[in-house]
Amino acid sequence: MTELTSQKDASLAAIGAATTLDALEEQRVGALGKKGWVSLALKTLGQMSPDERKEAAPAIQAVRGEVAAAIEAKKAALEGAALEAQLASETIDLTLPAPSVPQGSIHPVSQVMDELAEIFADLGFAVATGPEIEDDWHNFTALNMDESHPARAMHDTFYFPDTAEDGGKLLLRTHTSPVQIRSMKAQGAPIRIIAPGRVYRSDSDATHTPMFHQVEGLVIDRDIHLGHLKWTLETFFKAFFEREDITLRLRPSYFPFTEPSVEFDVGYANEGNRRVVGGHGDDEGHDWMELGGSGMVNRRVLEFAGVDPDEYQGFAFGLGIDRIAMLKYGMNDLRAFFDGDPRWLSHYGFSPYDQPTLSAGVGVKS
Repeated sequence: MTELTSQKDASLAAIGAATTLDALEEQRVGALGKKGWVSLALKTLGQMSPDERKEAAPAIQAVRGEVAAAIEAKKAALEGAALEAQLASETIDLTLPAPSVPQGSIHPVSQVMDELAEIFADLGFAVATGPEIEDDWHNFTALNMDESHPARAMHDTFYFPDTAEDGGKLLLRTHTSPVQIRSMKAQGAPIRIIAPGRVYRSDSDATHTPMFHQVEGLVIDRDIHLGHLKWTLETFFKAFFEREDITLRLRPSYFPFTEPSVEFDVGYANEGNRRVVGGHGDDEGHDWMELGGSGMVNRRVLEFAGVDPDEYQGFAFGLGIDRIAMLKYGMNDLRAFFDGDPRWLSHYGFSPYDQPTLSAGVGVKS
């Protein structure tokens, strides 16, 4: 016990003299580690008689507790002193001018989403959101897509091995149209919303990525017709591209969730390696570019969403946010949107102060 007391005194003195956390750690290992002197003393208890063990065990444990407490107290003191020194050395002079070069920027996709919201808010649309992990019913069935529809195939859709509460399949949504179903079920009609967000499809090249951004629009009310759809799209594109010479063309098409269905094209011209939206697609030097699909909402979709199709009707449209961003700001490779290259972001990124406004022009870029 005399030896144990002398070891304890020496250890406490060394702990008190430690000036760094590394030195303190050496003392902890030397005393309390697997081969430390306290641990070795505890191992001798098995060789003692019951009476000797009864006397020695409390003494060794008391030494162990005293050393451990000293180490913890010293550790707290050293960490506190280190923090104080760090705080003293990392002062910031708030009176200094801001850096001449702003750090960070707004991604073009985020900027275009803000532009969309600004324009459609002026047209009376609300912004709706929904889950990116969807169930089969909201993503396909409620949108009048039968079991054999190609979009349900594994090579087009990312499915999860888990199932929804109703036993249906879970998947990454392939479009933002499920938001329309959820919004109609929650709010009923009339309704006027846009639903921007991320969507997922198994595709990857210069103009397609497995994850991309899409915006859906939905208007349900009494006496809505295709004329309202065309006016809405023309008004949006004129505001978005900030040109009055936007020409829109509707072409018959087929989508399970709309009837009749139309694809919408805008006139454009080639200027060097860039397509510039504007002008008439039939004029010399101009052509038509498809931008999205649309149509009058199918009666079955309204029924699935709990809306009376005999009382209400409306239109829906969808287009790619990344694609119209590429058209407006002159980008030629969709993959660059997701590479995270700081050179690309510094060139195409927006200042946080470039807030889209209709009065100043939604595309104002500092």
